Amino acid sequence: MAFHAEGVGRTKTPAQNRSEKECRVREGRAHAALVYDGPHCVGWCQFGPTDELPRIKHRRAYLDGLSALPDWRITCFFVHRGYRHRGVASAALDGALQEIARLGGGTVESYPEDVDGRSASASFLHNGTVAMFERHGFARTRRLGKHHWVVTRVVT
Repeated sequence: MAFHAEGVGRTKTPAQNRSEKECRVREGRAHAALVYDGPHCVGWCQFGPTDELPRIKHRRAYLDGLSALPDWRITCFFVHRGYRHRGVASAALDGALQEIARLGGGTVESYPEDVDGRSASASFLHNGTVAMFERHGFARTRRLGKHHWVVTRVVT
């Protein structure tokens, strides 16, 4: 819920966040590409139009260099601990890009972390890595902070 307009807030419980997310999903106001291993969901990638996901991290730096909003945002990934470093996030990203194309395509933007030359815990890479996005045809557009970048790609 952190990237949706409602956010998570200090006054909301995890149960309230789950309930609000479920409501958005049932109403078709939330998008994600899910990755399964048999019957078990082992990861996902959240994406959506900018009005669905208006909240992003590094907002001040993002707005400072903004020339135009993208059509779509990819805001976060989750990969189950036992499935990390096995291509789950990449599969989720591929699924999200396929769904964005099915929904009309357009400019897609995300905010991954550059981990080249340094160690970073996979449990904290909620935005994915720059290298993964570059393998999927994204280009670095501008820096958001010491290690985060805006990356973009047009999907048709």
